[in-house]
Amino acid sequence: MAAGDDEGGTGTPAGRRLHGRVRRPAPLIAWRLPSGRGATEQPNATDDPVPLTARFWAAVVAAGIATGLLGALMMFVLFSVEHLVYGHPSVGFEYAVAHTGALRRVVALAVAGAVGGIAWYALRRATPGERAEVDDAVWNGTGELSFRRSLGSGLISEVVVGMGASIGRENAPKVLGGAAASVLSGWMGLTAAQRRLLVACSAGAGLACVYNVPLGGALFTAEILVGTISLPVILPAICCSGIATAVAWVYLPRYPTYVGLPDFRFSMPVLVWAILAGPVLGLAAVLWVRLVGFVSHHRTTGAVSVPASVLTFTLVGLMGIAYPQLFGNGKDMAHDAFLGVGTMGTFAVLAVLKPVATGLTLGSGASGGLFTPTLGTGAALGGFLGLAWSTAWGGGPVAVYALVGAAALIGASMQAPLAAIVLVLELTHTGFGVLVPMLGATVGATATARYVDGYSIYSARLPAHVT
Repeated sequence: MAAGDDEGGTGTPAGRRLHGRVRRPAPLIAWRLPSGRGATEQPNATDDPVPLTARFWAAVVAAGIATGLLGALMMFVLFSVEHLVYGHPSVGFEYAVAHTGALRRVVALAVAGAVGGIAWYALRRATPGERAEVDDAVWNGTGELSFRRSLGSGLISEVVVGMGASIGRENAPKVLGGAAASVLSGWMGLTAAQRRLLVACSAGAGLACVYNVPLGGALFTAEILVGTISLPVILPAICCSGIATAVAWVYLPRYPTYVGLPDFRFSMPVLVWAILAGPVLGLAAVLWVRLVGFVSHHRTTGAVSVPASVLTFTLVGLMGIAYPQLFGNGKDMAHDAFLGVGTMGTFAVLAVLKPVATGLTLGSGASGGLFTPTLGTGAALGGFLGLAWSTAWGGGPVAVYALVGAAALIGASMQAPLAAIVLVLELTHTGFGVLVPMLGATVGATATARYVDGYSIYSARLPAHVT
């Protein structure tokens, strides 16, 4: 019996009809176990439809290295701009912004709007029809991405985020990782299916390397970009994310993104709150995703995007006079909440203004990430709901509610609960003590968002006409 005759050892035509799955490449051991069961009876074990060939694995390694280097480059650009505009980064971005005069804050964002608006307009004029959206390329296309457009848009995005724009920093390394994988796929002669998988793996690795979250990046690939957690997907995803994260350590730190957090402990009030708050956070996610969809569909285009960028960025700068937490991607805003810094009123205001600021930025025509703005919003909303709950039944610090709220809002907004929980645990290196409440809130929020609406922050951004 040849190894390629069946699905890894089913042996008979009846077995083939029963399972309908074929291992490609075929396993080296051709014979079945004494039970007569086939190797692919475990649903996640099949290698169909993407053969994990030696050439593909070589491409995974190359893509991981390229993604790690590109991620480090993007963060170098981001940190350099932050240093140039607001001072030494060792004091923290939010602290530096807060200790900058009100006029300088507004001017910085106005200039960011002008720089970003002009640069994005020129880039889009120079690269018409070239793809630079990973989600669209993987879900609806062939996986092909334009490297020059991805690089240009990524550099612009990191510059404006460094100047204070209210969008995420992870989109640039995510897209550049995918673009590098697209180029490598062509050089190495991969099939279309292999290219799509490699692009998805590298995109997740881009997220992984800039936040030091290799497992979360792999789950981002599997749960969101590919839509299945199977061995043929998760193995290359973990490999690519791990390599990219390690390579990025040549410049980026090895410690978690959020440091100095306490070791949170379980309590019954937190568990009950998590179960009750989950659906509320799910409804908030629906509103947030719908806002993303609306501004993405109605975003300004053409030459009018330049004055629109200046106007909207300036408006966010004016909002940031009272709330400097609105500047940047929301990392420090989330960190404050994870440390329990903030009042009920502050959390309530930030939970509303951060989505508004990010929505205005996207609507002006800017390109950027949504992960950290969602994280920060979830942390603020969780802190607000937790403090309100504590007035009725105390028993948990506000930081716990912020952490659980962040995981729940991310899970519901991405429609990826497992990736959300793992990302929060890796970002903070804490939270295992409250993992059960986190699971309860995230499941409740994601299920609510799924049944009420079903879009995610990624699917909502897709263009009206996909070619």
